[in-house]
Amino acid sequence: MVDQGPRTPGVNGWRSTEHYNCERFHEEGRHPVVAFLMSWLVLVAGIGIVVVIAKRRAPGSPLLWGDAMVAGTAAFFLMFWAYGILPHQWLTLADNEWAWRPDRILYGPWDIFKPTSDGGAVPVIISYRTLRDIIATVLYIVLLGGQIAMWAWWQGRADKKVADVEVSDYGRPLVKAKGAR
Repeated sequence: MVDQGPRTPGVNGWRSTEHYNCERFHEEGRHPVVAFLMSWLVLVAGIGIVVVIAKRRAPGSPLLWGDAMVAGTAAFFLMFWAYGILPHQWLTLADNEWAWRPDRILYGPWDIFKPTSDGGAVPVIISYRTLRDIIATVLYIVLLGGQIAMWAWWQGRADKKVADVEVSDYGRPLVKAKGAR
């Protein structure tokens, strides 16, 4: 029998009496940007799946109720991920890992945002929390623009590309019929 060190009776059998530093156990080798980058990766993968399905599915093909349920669930998931999870991960990263608090004043490179109260040229005080919120707002605007662009692309899949044909003064195409001289 292998000696497992000192053990005491516990609720579900015997347990070890060795103590671990549980508060710091999972923090070794942390990479603070992983959650934010993975949330981007999941969003890009979801959009890629939508593009692949859109290219395979013929426009105007019948939609069964099961297809509609899966598409609705996927659309809800992507919007939830884009407008809920992704900004949350950004705000968590900026607040917890980078400590962008309201008491940290943004001076910027070469003190270009240094406020006049500290001897700079900018008449307002810009904190890191303000910068965090501006970036979150830009993130929402970019995602909304991308969603509108995806809707337009999806709806325009059936539009056929027509070659430019010379037209008459009355707007009719000037194309000779086959066999005409």
